[in-house]
Amino acid sequence: MPPRAHHSVYVVYLRNPRGDGKAGYYVGMTGLTPEQRFANHVVGKKAAGVVRRFGERLVPKLYAHLNPMPYEKAVRMEVELAESLRKRGYQVFGGH
Repeated sequence: MPPRAHHSVYVVYLRNPRGDGKAGYYVGMTGLTPEQRFANHVVGKKAAGVVRRFGERLVPKLYAHLNPMPYEKAVRMEVELAESLRKRGYQVFGGH
């Protein structure tokens, strides 16, 4: 039986997280929808501090075409997406 494809990666735009005038991104993965997961970050439920403090909005153009996927693929894709953004010169948090 193939693995269930109900996990997602997501990207959050961060407003100046290091106080240096530059925006950044947070990359994560979830079994929820990206919208539900972002809402949880905002209210502090299992939240990454950087998203709670500086998270502005989701950036679906960076991840929507990838979702949904099985858990194992989501784990790999979270790292790959974060590395891809870092290689393009962006400040990236998360992406474990």
